[in-house]
Amino acid sequence: MNLLNTYQFADAWVLWFLILIPLLALYFFFIKTKKTSTLKISNTNNFKGLETGHLSKLNHFYTFLRLGALSLFIIALARPQLSSESDSFIEHHNEGIDIVIALDASGSMLAIDFKPDRFQAAKEVAKEFVLNRKNDRIGLVIFEGEAYTQCPLTNDKKIITELIDESEQGVVKGGTAIGMGLATAVNRLRESKAKSKVVILLTDGVNTEGKIHPISAAEIAKQFNVRVYTIGVGTNGKAKSPVAIDPFSGKYIYDYVDVEIDEKTLKEISKMTGGKYFRATDNAKLKAIYEQIDKLEKDKIKTIEYEIDLPEKSFLFLLLGLILILLEFTLKSTVFKSLS
Repeated sequence: MNLLNTYQFADAWVLWFLILIPLLALYFFFIKTKKTSTLKISNTNNFKGLETGHLSKLNHFYTFLRLGALSLFIIALARPQLSSESDSFIEHHNEGIDIVIALDASGSMLAIDFKPDRFQAAKEVAKEFVLNRKNDRIGLVIFEGEAYTQCPLTNDKKIITELIDESEQGVVKGGTAIGMGLATAVNRLRESKAKSKVVILLTDGVNTEGKIHPISAAEIAKQFNVRVYTIGVGTNGKAKSPVAIDPFSGKYIYDYVDVEIDEKTLKEISKMTGGKYFRATDNAKLKAIYEQIDKLEKDKIKTIEYEIDLPEKSFLFLLLGLILILLEFTLKSTVFKSLS
């Protein structure tokens, strides 16, 4: 059995003291044994049958026992723990990523080229994405003509999914403030200590409101090492979108309007920050985009977490060391008493 493959050591630095073992062996076997003395005796009957050098070999045997015990004590102090291929540890992905989803809630997001509409489809896919990111903190920013934080960064997936569900269109003034939405998301990540910081910016239009231009917001993101994935939402050509409200029923009146997405700006934002631009033309493609982002970010960082404490095995090495010491004492006291 290979000790290194079977055990790992909590205080592995202690093992450096094993270097002393061969040094002590050199001392005992090559230096101490050279020190001899002359003993005059009148009767040699007790040594009959004993070959020359046996006493020296006996001392070597005692030295082997002592050095073996010392080696075992050093290993015990290094705190060996069982690390065989068992259920003692489980490998996990622990990305250490902070992610803010910046979601467009402008009136055009109620277009029904997605089912039931762009806004609801985006929320459903975002919730599924959140539930797959078990080890990350995630926040939510909503923007129309203004931007606001719907949920700050949190590890609580129940809270973030509930707040995604509760997000609504028409909370603030109308319009599409892409720059403000991105800047607000970046601001939530500004003081983050995560290994990776990400914004997922989803919009179906062109920046029409806000004091911050989208490219200026991208420059801020780059300054704080925030990677931005941009998603343009909408079918190619025309889409059935709300154009007015029926004064009698209070319901939206829909008509086909041109889909206008500022893809040039969205591509520039992602390029500047090291992200990627995606175009979603239906529910399936939007889901596939989030799955791709999920994979891209999971491949960034990988660590190993231990699920349970590994069993300590120091006592086993202490016991073996004590057995060697006891063996030396027993031999000296019994079998080799007359020769030592």
